[in-house]
Amino acid sequence: MRHENSLMHELLKFVPWRVFDRLVDEHEADRGVRRLSTKSQLIALVHGQLSGASSLREIVTTMASHEARLYHVGAMAPKRSTLADANAQRPAELFAELFDAMVGQVHRGLRRAAKHAVRLIDATSIRLSALSCNWAAYKAHGPGVKLHVVYDPNTAVPVHFAVSPARQNDMMQAKEMPIEPGATYVFDLGFCSFAWWAKLDAMGCRFVTRLRKNSPTRLIEERPVAIRGKITADRIVRLNERLMKSRRNPLDRDVREIEVVIDSGKTLRLVTNDLTSPAEEIAELYKTRWEIELFFRWVKQTLRIRKFLGTSENAVRTQIAVALIAYLLLRMAHAAQSSVSSPLAFARLVRSNLMHLRSIHDLHRPPALKQVHPNQMHLALC
Repeated sequence: MRHENSLMHELLKFVPWRVFDRLVDEHEADRGVRRLSTKSQLIALVHGQLSGASSLREIVTTMASHEARLYHVGAMAPKRSTLADANAQRPAELFAELFDAMVGQVHRGLRRAAKHAVRLIDATSIRLSALSCNWAAYKAHGPGVKLHVVYDPNTAVPVHFAVSPARQNDMMQAKEMPIEPGATYVFDLGFCSFAWWAKLDAMGCRFVTRLRKNSPTRLIEERPVAIRGKITADRIVRLNERLMKSRRNPLDRDVREIEVVIDSGKTLRLVTNDLTSPAEEIAELYKTRWEIELFFRWVKQTLRIRKFLGTSENAVRTQIAVALIAYLLLRMAHAAQSSVSSPLAFARLVRSNLMHLRSIHDLHRPPALKQVHPNQMHLALC
């Protein structure tokens, strides 16, 4: 009889297991483990993300009901307490490094030249329970974390992420993010740092962002703009030469200020170190920043990063990393098939068929009825 893989098995084929095994050895994650291996932990957490499970008990119960099919993916149904201990103790860095390896796999064959790469930078806040106050306390809004992401709108995948307590300023993580020489970086007001802008400029990167209302500029050149249009001003300016009257501005060069009127009627002051591209192109680049907002909304609504399975810092970081790994699995599986065009519809079909014997290529069709040989039917009825 021909063996059929479950949909979960097909999705897990996109995980680079050799890299994962190497990471497990490097972090000694399976040292002293008797019951639940790190591979089984990963599969359990991915299962929870793709199935929409909201608790450890739901993950355990659901996986136990499909234990026969877990054999073929090399995992076992965990116990609730064992999975909770693994999430709290196994290093979250292992899963973050696995995410980095999978990003390279997603971009293989799709990577553009660096000068054409666009990177969107933003962060989103995620609330935590009061049980996480010991490490994620924030008086203003209660305990929480921030998910910082560098997003590639061309492939619709994050290329880098970091997790920090919500009280931490966005710029602290931005300064630690890897910079791709020659790429275009688009970000919002939360990343207003002339020193960081100067670093991007020194590495040959183009940046597009907004100026604060209280950031004065010195006019160098006024450029003509269309009389009717959303671009109301295009000028070459200089930022303040000194900051707080004590130190020199590290961005010692001319920049370009473009005023854009958005649909709500509000005027935005865009600033860029690109002095030659059309103003409309700069405005469109900033408009693409909305795509990272859509990514955050998609992840929060489709995956599980708003209700956490543990309260410790390691457990929270692990769950966020695995959620992004699950997102990459969905993106790669969706790109590998052509029957379902909508990523959201594909994710919903995966959720409803996760442990069924289905292929990613025919999720849009009802399962075919199995043909039974007449003799087999006769024996069954005897």
